[in-house]
Amino acid sequence: MSYAIIETGGKQVRVEPGRFYDIERLDVDVDGNHTIEKVLLISDDNGVTVGQPYIDGATVEGTVVDQRRAKKVLVYKMLPKKKTRKKRGHRQYFTRFMIDSIKVGGNVVAAKADA
Repeated sequence: MSYAIIETGGKQVRVEPGRFYDIERLDVDVDGNHTIEKVLLISDDNGVTVGQPYIDGATVEGTVVDQRRAKKVLVYKMLPKKKTRKKRGHRQYFTRFMIDSIKVGGNVVAAKADA
């Protein structure tokens, strides 16, 4: 099982080819391809490669499946005995991203299996 750890949206995500992940919003159209170059670690049959901080020439390629919004998070502030109440809501944008392949130096390390 090959996987990579990438950095996107200020978070680190463990990804595998053929699976989709919800990551911070990318400014890419639906069904558009996107390449992530901030690859921190790659694990495959040959062993583990760790970058310092990133692996040179390593990329993770994928397709944007959908642009969505998360469930609403309610923020409620109240000061007791002051009759002060604030109720706010927030919905975060995110991108559903399908991982197609993991590459190092242009060579495909792992790719999703076509059904």
